[in-house]
Amino acid sequence: MRTAVLLPPGCLFSEAQPNSMETVVRTLLTSDPAHETRVFCSQGAEDHNAPNVVALPRQGRPQALIAALKDFAPDLIEHHQQVKQALAVSSRFPGTAHLLYRHNALKPARHLFDRWRYAARFGRMDGLVFVSVAERDAFARTYPRLADRAHALPNAIDADAWFAPPEDRQPVIAFAGRAMLEKGLDVLCAALPAVLDAHPDWRAVLMLNDWDRHAAWAAPHLAPLERFGARVAVLRSAPLSQVREQMKTAAIALTPSVWDEPFGLTAIEAQAAGAALISSGRGGLREASGDYALYVDAVTPESLTEAMERLIRNPDERLALARAGQRHVMDAHTPRQRAAELAQIRNAVVLARRRTAA
Repeated sequence: MRTAVLLPPGCLFSEAQPNSMETVVRTLLTSDPAHETRVFCSQGAEDHNAPNVVALPRQGRPQALIAALKDFAPDLIEHHQQVKQALAVSSRFPGTAHLLYRHNALKPARHLFDRWRYAARFGRMDGLVFVSVAERDAFARTYPRLADRAHALPNAIDADAWFAPPEDRQPVIAFAGRAMLEKGLDVLCAALPAVLDAHPDWRAVLMLNDWDRHAAWAAPHLAPLERFGARVAVLRSAPLSQVREQMKTAAIALTPSVWDEPFGLTAIEAQAAGAALISSGRGGLREASGDYALYVDAVTPESLTEAMERLIRNPDERLALARAGQRHVMDAHTPRQRAAELAQIRNAVVLARRRTAA
């Protein structure tokens, strides 16, 4: 089956500097070499390091994309994330099956007209993939007539690339995520001073993605941590390789998201790396980490401080949690399993399209 994987405009599919969506695409691609698949991205990266990548020029990108798709003649076009591009392309390929793969939460409808408009847009897709059961079920509740087209495919992770022994840890508290409100960065910054004051041998590393976009908001929240000097390292838009190496040494990691995460890839990355995880459990985070994270009931400076204190003062509990979380990720989120599930979804969507056309 010929599958065209379409990334949104601006996605370069760089191996060194991927966003979380590109990481998922790459992981699934390398785990499913049997299918004839091409990835369509924007020009600008020299390190795709993957077969069958089509890099489109920034000038005239829509026309170049259509021409490249016609040349490839796919059985299925898998549209990642962006509905606008999916609608434009699907109108040019009415005889092809179309699958919309959503990596974050759908924009909620503000009123009945919005809901009707969104339903009409999603109805032009033959199938929709969501990165957690929680997101799929939320979609099905909002658009019940399209529920049979909705599929859940939790994110996969190449756990071997992240693996490090949980026993060999530095006294480091780690956070990795975008430098934005939804990720709970401000709450974490407010919680850290009490912990670092109480435990002078502990440090923190904050790995903040999309720094240029969110610096104006994030910088004031980081300012109170400057008094700790080198004990608080702030890595701005660090490459994935650096994030991975930092997580492999951290004793504790946090995903204190204050919104309903569609899944929480950074959570399972931290667990795969052997860190004991503190999580808000919002949205798909509990689905991702199972019973193997320390969850806080509410994301407040007090709750995060209490959770960090608990794991610092109880090293046996911290180690047991880290070991269990790592085992869970390596068993539950394998690329081979997720690639096989995606292949089943793709086949089902193509067959349904062909039956409809017949």
